[in-house]
Amino acid sequence: MKRAGVVGLQGDVSEHIEALGRAFADMGVKGEAIWVRRPADLERVDALAIPGGESTTISKLLVRFGLFDRVRHRAAEGMPVLGTCAGMIVMCKHGDDEVERTSTRLLGLLDAEVDRNAFGRQRESFEADLSVEGIGGPPLHAVFIRAPAIVRTWGACRPLASLEGHVVMARQGDLLAASFHPELTPDTRVHRMLLERA
Repeated sequence: MKRAGVVGLQGDVSEHIEALGRAFADMGVKGEAIWVRRPADLERVDALAIPGGESTTISKLLVRFGLFDRVRHRAAEGMPVLGTCAGMIVMCKHGDDEVERTSTRLLGLLDAEVDRNAFGRQRESFEADLSVEGIGGPPLHAVFIRAPAIVRTWGACRPLASLEGHVVMARQGDLLAASFHPELTPDTRVHRMLLERA
C-alpha cells in the first residue's frame, strides 16, 4: 500500500490529507495519507506534500522538529515532493527581499527564485483557470490566497503553468510546486501528479 505524507506543522494540513485520499481513490490505488510531524513519520511515506500557511513559520518548525535536513535528504533520494503556496516558497533555492528579511531558511530543492508576495499585496485572494502542461482535460480551476510566484527558473526546473506573466506551477524531476491551493477544490489532478511519481 502506498503512503503519502503531509508536513503537519502549520497550514492547511487536513485539506491536503483529504485531497490525497481522494486522489488515491480516483487513481484506483490502495493508499493512505498521514500527518508528518517527526523524522520517523517521514520515513514511512512514499511522497510528501508541504502545505500552504506561513513560510517563515513552516521553515522554522521544519528545523525545530528535525525534519528540515531529512526532507532534503529524502528528496535527493528521489521522494516526490509537492509544495503549495508557502510550501512552494520553502522548496525554492532563492527568495526575494522579504524571505531574506525574515531569515526564512529555504530547503533549496527547486532551481527557482520565488517572489513571496507576487499576488498577495495586490489581491488577497482570487481564482483562475489554468492550462497546466502535463495535465489533460479541462483547465485547472485554481485558488490563490496571498500567492507567491516563481520569477526565475534554471537548470532542470520547468514551468508548467503561468498567469499574468508569473510562473505559478513548476516541476523539477519528481518535485512539484504550485502557487495556488489545489487542496481547496474537488479536482485531484495536481495531487495525482504527485502520487503517480511515488
